[in-house]
Amino acid sequence: MWDTSKDYRLLVAEKSVELFLRAVEGANFKGKWNKKQALQTARKMTSEIQTLYYSYLEPSEMAKTPQIGLLEDQAMEIVEALGGESWHRQFLELANRDEKEKLEESLAKIKFFLNTISGLVNRLSLGQINDPVIGIDIKKGEISSVSRHPHADQLLVCNVNLQERALTVVTNDLEIKEANQVAVALLPPEVFMGITSEGMFLGVDGVVLKDVKGDLGKIPHGIPLKAVNETRNLVENFLQ
Repeated sequence: MWDTSKDYRLLVAEKSVELFLRAVEGANFKGKWNKKQALQTARKMTSEIQTLYYSYLEPSEMAKTPQIGLLEDQAMEIVEALGGESWHRQFLELANRDEKEKLEESLAKIKFFLNTISGLVNRLSLGQINDPVIGIDIKKGEISSVSRHPHADQLLVCNVNLQERALTVVTNDLEIKEANQVAVALLPPEVFMGITSEGMFLGVDGVVLKDVKGDLGKIPHGIPLKAVNETRNLVENFLQ
């Protein structure tokens, strides 16, 4: 029997709801959006995840439950409450320069939450995997642009194309270049001297993997096991 109460996919999903609630409760977003509805809907999601905790179903069976469908519907309701498909753009456009750094961090936390919930069914479909890395998505991306970090000479700021979306990743590998094919762990956002990083490149011995195989936006192929060690630790830290 699979112990669903210890399934990392559910643990990270529940923690991502908490992250979302904190981000929205403390936010001062400008524009047309329904804060009350967003918060109320997110709070309902916790009870659906708790139901899955005590289901003791196989992961592939959990993926077919009404709770998963309801979580996906609730995530879509939250997007509508935030202002619709381009919700994050309106908040950025209405923010002044002094507000943008904190705003970008809050928006990144919301994106992480929405991605965690929307990708839950696919991660559950992978079956019985007792490893923290299964709690988040790892996808193949392509570097679309690279720039120096404005406040740190030993960091680069990369825009990464994941096919369905783009994200920002801060890295200390100064050899990374445009068009590199990378593996990205979509982790809880972290701020590096004013720049919010939405994930981490997988690498070995401090060097980013730059010729990753597979389809853009999908799980990369042939990743060395030790390349996910740091991701595993970061997921565990997030859950503490």
